[in-house]
Amino acid sequence: QVQLVESGGGSVQSGGSLRLSCAVSGITTTSASMAWFRQIPGQEREGVAALSLIGGTYYADYTRGRFTISKDNAENTLYLEMNSLKPEDTAMYYCAAKLNRPVLALLPTFYDLWGQGTQVTVSS
Repeated sequence: QVQLVESGGGSVQSGGSLRLSCAVSGITTTSASMAWFRQIPGQEREGVAALSLIGGTYYADYTRGRFTISKDNAENTLYLEMNSLKPEDTAMYYCAAKLNRPVLALLPTFYDLWGQGTQVTVSS
């Protein structure tokens, strides 16, 4: 059974940092393209950053060098390092995966494996 479990969310002040983790089981991070998304209640889920199975990263414009996506294949874990956080970054953050496909996209429809999310709250 495939599971993606996010952690690392929390409450921080504007300008602060957080590192989100997505622990993967049932598949390996070497066999999947992965991404981070976020969602505010009442709004559509939006892409944050993607990491392709064959390498390469892709970021939403609003991250503007503040966020970094990476993975540790030995730990089978995906990460999202977030710096210079702003109140508008407040959202539920989800990791997603597409098995055995070299996806580098920030559209939810490209991914079919999802975690339950971790809440990030940034106060001004």
